[in-house]
Amino acid sequence: MSPDDSVAAAAERLITAFGEGRVGDYFACFAVDATFVFYTTAERLESRDAYRALWRRWESEDGFRVVSCDSSKPLITPLGDDAAVFVHDVATTVATNAGEESLSERETIVFAHRDGTWLAVHEHLSPAAKPT
Repeated sequence: MSPDDSVAAAAERLITAFGEGRVGDYFACFAVDATFVFYTTAERLESRDAYRALWRRWESEDGFRVVSCDSSKPLITPLGDDAAVFVHDVATTVATNAGEESLSERETIVFAHRDGTWLAVHEHLSPAAKPT
């Protein structure tokens, strides 16, 4: 399997786990020292554990859960043999105590090849631009 194929497979595992609400499998796709930048959160998250703690807070305080997630327009940019940038558009439906919400976003995930597997080491999420 080529590095591009391996990164594509790692991204697919992450997106599928997220979209199916398999939270443990989703977080297993990230390195322990992964960082996260979300436009919906004031602070940068400095580790997988920090993101997991925030997720648990969303669940307990807001009744948060992912209903669905569809990825489109994927682009993989290799950075040598051990890193790659994955960019895609994301259409996500989430549910909270307030009801369901559909989100249109763009996401960048940096993957690194560590100990024989591709893990996400950074995720950056932003709102998609409104069509003109």
